[in-house]
Amino acid sequence: MTPIERVKEFLDEQPIDLEIIEFPEGATQTCELAAQALGVEPAQIAKTLLFIGKKSNVLVVTCGDEKVDTKKLKAHLGDKFRFAKAEEVEEITGYSPGGVCPFAIKTEIPIIIDKSLERFPVVYAAAGTSGSAVPITVKQLLEITQGEYLSVC
Repeated sequence: MTPIERVKEFLDEQPIDLEIIEFPEGATQTCELAAQALGVEPAQIAKTLLFIGKKSNVLVVTCGDEKVDTKKLKAHLGDKFRFAKAEEVEEITGYSPGGVCPFAIKTEIPIIIDKSLERFPVVYAAAGTSGSAVPITVKQLLEITQGEYLSVC
């Protein structure tokens, strides 16, 4: 099953109706490209980032214009974190960098939904490829990821 098929299957099982928008592969690989393709500002792109800790790993979903503060992650989770390498991202999430979706993850992992996302009524998360996006509210994101709502940027 391809990554986007995994996301579609996951979304089909959810009690909310979410649709995937598809673009040519690579068209939305960066926040800037995704924003341009969708006609929104880069901050409205919900980037999903993997951090590797000494004791655990964590996914952080935040606005495209934000930078995760690893000191805040450590304060909340009690572990020191570093940004994941591309091969770690694929191994742990099942997605390639640029297409990491915050749900239908290959490995069970804690998810933090950063409070910066609340600036927008809808954000756009990757749907498993660098040519896909799913419009979603913060409330829906929290509901389907069972994520923790924190400020880590």
